Amino acid sequence: MAIRRYTASADTTITNAFEANLQLRGTGSNMGYADSLEVFSIYGQESGSTTGNSQELTRFLIKFPISTIIADRAASPTRLPASGSVSFYLKMYNAETPFTLPQDFTLDVTAVSESWSEGTGLDMDEYKDKGEANWLKATSTTDWDIIGGTYHTATTDTTYKATFPVGPENIELNVTDLVEQWVDSTYANYGFGIKLTASQEAYYSSSTGENTSVLIQNTGGAVQSYYTKKFFSRSTEFFFKKPVIEARWDSRVSDDRESFYYSSSLAPAADNLNTLYLYNYVRGQLVNIPAVGTNDILVSLYSGSSTTPTGTVLTLYDGNTNITGGHVSAGIYSASVALTAAATPLTKLYDVWHSGSTQYLTSSIIPAKFPTYNNAPTFQFDTTIKNLKSTYSVSDKARFRTFIRNKNWSPNIYTVATAINPTDTITSASYKIYRVVDNLDVVGYGTGSNKSTYLSYDVSGNYFDVDMSLLEKGYKYGIKLSYYNGSIGDWIEQPETFKFRVE
Repeated sequence: MAIRRYTASADTTITNAFEANLQLRGTGSNMGYADSLEVFSIYGQESGSTTGNSQELTRFLIKFPISTIIADRAASPTRLPASGSVSFYLKMYNAETPFTLPQDFTLDVTAVSESWSEGTGLDMDEYKDKGEANWLKATSTTDWDIIGGTYHTATTDTTYKATFPVGPENIELNVTDLVEQWVDSTYANYGFGIKLTASQEAYYSSSTGENTSVLIQNTGGAVQSYYTKKFFSRSTEFFFKKPVIEARWDSRVSDDRESFYYSSSLAPAADNLNTLYLYNYVRGQLVNIPAVGTNDILVSLYSGSSTTPTGTVLTLYDGNTNITGGHVSAGIYSASVALTAAATPLTKLYDVWHSGSTQYLTSSIIPAKFPTYNNAPTFQFDTTIKNLKSTYSVSDKARFRTFIRNKNWSPNIYTVATAINPTDTITSASYKIYRVVDNLDVVGYGTGSNKSTYLSYDVSGNYFDVDMSLLEKGYKYGIKLSYYNGSIGDWIEQPETFKFRVE
């Protein structure tokens, strides 16, 4: 599974809003233990105010465990890809309230530039819980450099925009640039500050042109109110509503051993390439070949009888007899090749993995020619998950293996009698996981640019891995699969549902 989630490690709301008596402000209040986080701006609550003195703002601060991201990347085997191979998304979830929900507004998600304390306050209504952080103080001993929190101003890599056309939308922002700069210590990790964009925070003009002790100078601000937007905090009881940074990456293994095609003039160069894999398991563990390590490895192709390679090594289109392969991850190597069929195509090939005269693996391939069609084909499949269990532990990391057949497949007597029937391979397939009781998608289809929920495939067909710690225990979940159908240019969700429970 190419998804890891990092739940917020600290969060709180800070405000300069009036208390209920409209006399005192809640600038010293803290909401670090509240189960929601709040953003609003109120203009003109004090009747007769013409200078904006009644400006009331709420912002919130949220921090994530970047040290855990660093540790996951440094682990052996690594639990997180290197920079450039993974994307990080800030995900926060709308919390419904009985108050008016603003529309057509924008939140600035900006890196905080000072250390702050979460605090233990709960009161989000009367502002009676005093503590740090608050509107004036970052910690018990430190004032903010600027009231309302201090934020980086290099907007190209430290500020993001979240838009809300209707109001109840969630936040899902690609914050990869900033997370990577926290990881490499370009910036210290003080988390995000989230607030209405400056033009939508309430107008205020001071006589000095500067902030007062509690009010933000904002002559370009709004003379209307935006009240109130709430998100679930890390203290919420709802498992899937906690704010997270979600790491997504493409972890697919695209092993073409079972779907190896001869080159065709009808196919683009990329589709004529076939990728083969070597998996070096020792005592059940993937380990690098000692003499190869993370260096290149060579692969040669031979024709042969039904059981062994014979004859001389095949000469490739570039005149070479060796394919140069590379290291993928611990114990895994891959090599890609395009091969043109001879006048009489070979029905079986053997790939020999070696370095110099030392051979490490000999395996076999059944090559085929690309099918051709004189009309637009209709693809329909029957799918099963062969190794699905009814129950998993929250600590399990499960690998699900599919068996896929075209609905129009008509087996003959020999095929039915064969102990192991080959499965179809779907090169573009994705999965999602939802909670059965309320149909909540807890892992959505990752069919975008990073392909985080694409299925891998090898000689045994398609498969995918699920880290059960992403799921809340005590519930039943369903898996749905979707296959890309090139003949209509769209993803088709398959009719089957595969259910299991996490305990």
